[in-house]
Amino acid sequence: MNYPVMEHFYTIQGEGVHAGKPAYFVRLAGCDVGCVWCDVKESWPTEGYPVHTADEICSWVSATPAKMVVITGGEPAMYDCHPLVNTLKLAGYRVHVETSAAYPLRGDYDWICISPKKFKQPVDVEMSRAHELKVIVFNDSDFQWAEQWAKTVNPDCALLLQAEWEKRDKVMPKMIDFVKANPRWRICIQTHKIIQVP
Repeated sequence: MNYPVMEHFYTIQGEGVHAGKPAYFVRLAGCDVGCVWCDVKESWPTEGYPVHTADEICSWVSATPAKMVVITGGEPAMYDCHPLVNTLKLAGYRVHVETSAAYPLRGDYDWICISPKKFKQPVDVEMSRAHELKVIVFNDSDFQWAEQWAKTVNPDCALLLQAEWEKRDKVMPKMIDFVKANPRWRICIQTHKIIQVP
């Protein structure tokens, strides 16, 4: 199995439950979800990016002190990631995925972060596998959207609201009020943009 890789790098996880931890990111190319506010639109096409085997990808990680690998995109659920995840786990790495779950997830991940998108909704059955539900807040209707998907995850799943970066000043006061009224939720900050790492 070969994977089109847009970019890969060792950095600090900037958002979500594991924010602040060092992680090796592998960004797979290809996404047909089409979020208008996506900040990595260059990851949408699959053409023009080099393809690599799971062993090659694992060799990049092994050249760093990383213990955690994050498979992201694009949309990694477009691919059968079983070979990649298995290779990384056999090498001793903890493997996370960041996905919209627009397709069934193929891979025995240690941590699944699902960020549902209105443009192409998640496969319902995948929601029960989520360890982390991350909803991007772009406008007022996204709070109702968040509650809709919170009903589909297991009781131990972390519930996070994250402001769309360009609208953060406008939506953050509303997010604060929402979380105070609904304390199962928490606010997720994109700290990598603040500390200026990839």
